[in-house]
Amino acid sequence: MSDRVEFAVMNGLGNKILVVDMRGRTDRVTPTAAVALAADSSTAFDQIMAIHDPKVDGTDAYIDILNCDGSKAQACGNGTRCVVQALASETGRKSFTFQTIAGILNAVEHQDGTISVDMGKPVFAWDKIPLSEEFHDTSRIELQIGPIDAPILHSPSAMSMGNPHAVFWVDRDPMTYDLERFGPLLENHPIFPEKANITLAQVTSKTTMVTRTWERGAGLTLACGSAACAAGVSAARTGRTDRKVTITVASSPGRGTLTIDWRADDKVVMTGPAEWEWSGMVDPATGSWQRDASADAEAATP
Repeated sequence: MSDRVEFAVMNGLGNKILVVDMRGRTDRVTPTAAVALAADSSTAFDQIMAIHDPKVDGTDAYIDILNCDGSKAQACGNGTRCVVQALASETGRKSFTFQTIAGILNAVEHQDGTISVDMGKPVFAWDKIPLSEEFHDTSRIELQIGPIDAPILHSPSAMSMGNPHAVFWVDRDPMTYDLERFGPLLENHPIFPEKANITLAQVTSKTTMVTRTWERGAGLTLACGSAACAAGVSAARTGRTDRKVTITVASSPGRGTLTIDWRADDKVVMTGPAEWEWSGMVDPATGSWQRDASADAEAATP
């Protein structure tokens, strides 16, 4: 078995993704390799999407997802779009079905290049998110940052999109909050036994929102697809918006947008772009890598 496999550096609205092709192999991308790749400025990422041979009939691949600290992630919507773009370019197909820890995901690439991912059904039960305390209504849980009589952030909506999320409602641009300071405290709060993704969400109309996310296991991120889903669902659940919203991801380059549709069948469909940057070869055990010079030269040819 060769030491190195093909990988691509991609992004979904700036969410830094490494797509690693592990098909035909029995090994996995190790936490050691993930940490080494994250520490290199050329390959720094939010999530690794490792494509493995399918384990279940009717699926196209099993996707193993790692955070930049080497921990496992259950879901990554932006990363899934990157996988779809990579496989669509390779195969010419437009529709795919993937298995992840969080379940089965269906995805399709549209004619305009945007990609829709069926992220599954949201989970609201406190012990399934999970939370360490029982809440009858998780649309507003008791949690705050700042002085008791004047908290900076408080009363988030909690839910799971295959991974735990807390959405704090704010009344101004999320970029004006010191999320780098508050994010680690909230991610690791005892109320979240498996930690949580922390999102600040500003509702600007019944069909539009602005978000910014501190991502579990990754920290400040330019974009987080499952967090956008959680924000869109939570906004509709609490009556702040309709069930279909356009979310401006404040921290993404150019403040890019995602469309979140919480459909009548309870499934959440996220639509947005994916972008290929460059490719190469990587050792999934150590993280040592080499850039594909021929691909760079081809891309640079007028």
